Amino acid sequence: MEGTAIADVLPVGAAVASRIPLVQMTAQALTASSRSVAYETLTEADAPAMLALATLTKPGPFRSSTRKLGPFIGVKQDGELIAMAGRRLRVDGFTELSGICTHPDHRGKGLAAALSRAVVAEILATGETAFLHAFADHAATIAFYRSLGFEVRARMTYTVLAD
Repeated sequence: MEGTAIADVLPVGAAVASRIPLVQMTAQALTASSRSVAYETLTEADAPAMLALATLTKPGPFRSSTRKLGPFIGVKQDGELIAMAGRRLRVDGFTELSGICTHPDHRGKGLAAALSRAVVAEILATGETAFLHAFADHAATIAFYRSLGFEVRARMTYTVLAD
C-alpha cells in the first residue's frame, strides 16, 4: 500500500480520534538469560484480574475478551495477579507477544522479562518469529525488548477511530 494515504483506507465517514506512533519489533532468537520465574497459565477465571492489571498498566489495547485470542501466562502473589504476558495476533509465520504487564508494586523484579522470554521461547519453538508493538516514544520499553533479542522492523501509526 505504498503511497496510499490514510484517508484512502478509512471507511467512508470515519473520524479519527487519535494517531499513535508505534514500532513493530521482531525476534528470531532470545538473548541469553538464566532468570526464570514460576508462572501459571491464566484461565477464564482470571479474566477480571487480567483486565484490571492491563487497565492499571496500559500496555496497549486490552479488552475483556483479549485473553481469548491466545494463551496468557501470569505470576500471582497471595492469589493476586501481579504480572502477565501472552500471545494475541497470529499471521503466517509470526505470533505476537502481547499484554506484557507488571503491577507497579512489583516492577524491577524481572517478572516481565521472564514471562516474555517464556512466551517467546514457545513461539520460537514452533519455528515462527515473535513480534510485538511498542509505543515509539517509550525509549525504555524499546530498550527492554532489545535486551530480550527484539529489533525494530518497522515504524507505523496506530489509528483509533472515533465512536
